[in-house]
Amino acid sequence: MRALLFLVVVVFLSCEKDNKSINCVFEPSLQTFSATDITVSSANISGTISAVSEGCDIALGERRGFVYASSPSPSTNDQLINLYDSEISTTLQNLESNTQYYARTFISNSLGDFYGNEISFNTSNSINYGVNEYSVLFQGLNRNYLVYIPESYDADIPTSLLFAFHGYGSSNLFLMSYSGFNDIATQENFIVVYPQGSPLFGISHWNVGGWTSDSTTDDIAFTDFLITTMKDSYNINEDRIYATGMSNGGFMSFLLACQMSDTFAAIASVTGSMTPETLDNCDPVREVPVLQIHGTNDLVVSYNGFESWTTPIETVLNYWVSNNACNETPQIVSLNDVDLNNNITVDEITFDNGTNESIVKHFKVYGGGHTWFDNADIDTSSLIWEFLSSFNINGPNN
Repeated sequence: MRALLFLVVVVFLSCEKDNKSINCVFEPSLQTFSATDITVSSANISGTISAVSEGCDIALGERRGFVYASSPSPSTNDQLINLYDSEISTTLQNLESNTQYYARTFISNSLGDFYGNEISFNTSNSINYGVNEYSVLFQGLNRNYLVYIPESYDADIPTSLLFAFHGYGSSNLFLMSYSGFNDIATQENFIVVYPQGSPLFGISHWNVGGWTSDSTTDDIAFTDFLITTMKDSYNINEDRIYATGMSNGGFMSFLLACQMSDTFAAIASVTGSMTPETLDNCDPVREVPVLQIHGTNDLVVSYNGFESWTTPIETVLNYWVSNNACNETPQIVSLNDVDLNNNITVDEITFDNGTNESIVKHFKVYGGGHTWFDNADIDTSSLIWEFLSSFNINGPNN
């Protein structure tokens, strides 16, 4: 339950001017919301801070934000985090496990220290295996994400991390249900994060330019925040962080390859591409192994592109072949046409011998539409993990 604390300080000051008394009215409003995403060593807290000041000569250097401690009534003499927006949130890190903490919002100025309502929470001393749902106030938006922790996770062993981004207008829950990544994660021992896109005109999206150019959401910063959160909560192998996505989520994976190439070891896109903005501003600092799975009959994200918002798939492949310094002539292998009734055939196209043995691979699905392919001819999720897991940030895994 959210509690609201109003404080009013009235200071009567004498003033010779016009022989009148001037009232100093300082009215802060502070709210502290319940902690979320509590782990063995971290927790997210949020709140709001505002103040009305009339007739007060308040000295510069006002501080505001959160105070917290392992004992009740934390003050500015305890742990302190300065945040100066009206809607604030932060992740408390390096906490002691199995410990009760107390936190509250505060304002401190020449008139004194003022505090909001106090909250308390207990850090965990155990791992919540399976699917965990979290929400956080990030840059003024309520953001949600799912985390799958396999039973095979061992906190003493660094673990691979996969980000899976849903399509435009879709949801993380839906992607989790049809991708089957949780089953693969259980078998192969890696953690999966399914972020939820923010609404753009009421439709969930990832801000990648093109048709999302009206968005002001910073999904790169949100992804970086989630990586930090996961590293604070679990033993993550920082050399083996990957991204994949469907449609708009595939566009997002390419954006991460462009802007966070020093973090993501490899990426995979399914029915996605690169917007002109992503392509024009792409600036990877290293080679990035790339997998693209796309149908030639995709009527949503055309294989041949649309100039205003999506780049032709061949142009995308050529960009990464050049960036990775791969062979420009690919090896092409036609996969067995197991199901003769689904009207598709698949070519595996590989540009190899890139920097640090990086490759660019493309499964070209002739006759395929805008879908996550899962049939006798092509198993998208298995192919993605087989590709991604063969690389780390420094090159191929032996």
